[in-house]
Amino acid sequence: MSSSPTETIIDVSMPQMGVSVAEGTIVAWHKQVGDWVEADETLAEVTTDKIDTEIPSPATGRLAEVLVEPGVTVDIGTPLARIATDARPGEAHVAETGPEPPSHPRRYSPVVQRIAAEHGIDLDAVRGTGRDGRVRKQDVLALVDAAPAPDDAPLHTESPYRPDPPPPAAEGQQLSRMRRAIGEHMKRSLDTAATCTTWIEVDMGRVERARAQLGVTALPVVGRAVVETLREHPALNAWLEGDRHTLHREVHLGIAVSLGDDGLIVPVIADAQDLSVEGLGSRIRDAAKRARSRALSPDEVRGGTFTITNPGQYGSIMATPVINQPQVAILDLEAIVKRPVVVTGEDGTDAIAIRPMTILGMSWDHRALDGAQAAQFLAGLKARLEAWPVDEG
Repeated sequence: MSSSPTETIIDVSMPQMGVSVAEGTIVAWHKQVGDWVEADETLAEVTTDKIDTEIPSPATGRLAEVLVEPGVTVDIGTPLARIATDARPGEAHVAETGPEPPSHPRRYSPVVQRIAAEHGIDLDAVRGTGRDGRVRKQDVLALVDAAPAPDDAPLHTESPYRPDPPPPAAEGQQLSRMRRAIGEHMKRSLDTAATCTTWIEVDMGRVERARAQLGVTALPVVGRAVVETLREHPALNAWLEGDRHTLHREVHLGIAVSLGDDGLIVPVIADAQDLSVEGLGSRIRDAAKRARSRALSPDEVRGGTFTITNPGQYGSIMATPVINQPQVAILDLEAIVKRPVVVTGEDGTDAIAIRPMTILGMSWDHRALDGAQAAQFLAGLKARLEAWPVDEG
């Protein structure tokens, strides 16, 4: 439709939804041409390789034109629709042809259907808060949040990608879209970075005692130690994009979360330097829960400056993680295993003792760092963890 000369038109574009996201696909429009829309009201649902999200209206007005139909994939920044902000709610419009029929079958977006299926929710029993009682993503997520939280699932893997449903098992079957996306992302990282890996062994005895006192897992303790060590070694809290090297003052900590058979994602704990161990543990649990509920926003999966992956919960003892571009390093937390080690007493004598030990592995980009810097960071992290304060009372 064409607008009048007096109307002010605002474009609604495909938003940036992550450092490595280049495109998005329109899933469904919540408004039709001619509908009135308030600022921040949901206009459309979008899916990417990372997450599903909703696009809010940037202004109040009337939806004047839809430029991209559902199912179409476009680049970030592509105009999707136009809003006439000089229109008024009561003004007649050619698209308003009369009242809706008194009854019609309920329709659900693919995002809503997938969340409901994953959590066993009967959509016919859900009270919708959208137009004409439409069930929105928020309506289903409210029910998910109200359900008892599952036990902590493994927090694992460096890949930030969201999966497609796996294809049925068959001989010579095609890789799923999720597996292809992960492969492309990891291969691009290996092709881009001059990847090296350094390992160090750590006595986690004091960490185990401290985490038991605080009622947390080892991950937030290690996360807090990482943040403090990054402040001393800022070269590792950085991005390298081509020849552009950016050192970050704040630590935006990526925590890789496993969704089990459904895939992988890396929510980002922004400003982790401001959080205590307990605060970091709470943020990690919340991010993991919402990741499994597909409730993360685009802002929560982008902007990470350093990532921790935690495959040790599966019992593994050593790995070579792939760097999460454009970051320059990623830390691998392995299993904490009790085993005999040589310890030196205060009098200088050596003895064999049982200690909870782990191996920390860090992959780093040799374009931005040297081996000495990587080793110094890990040595500093080891010293901090082995001297972690414990309440002796």
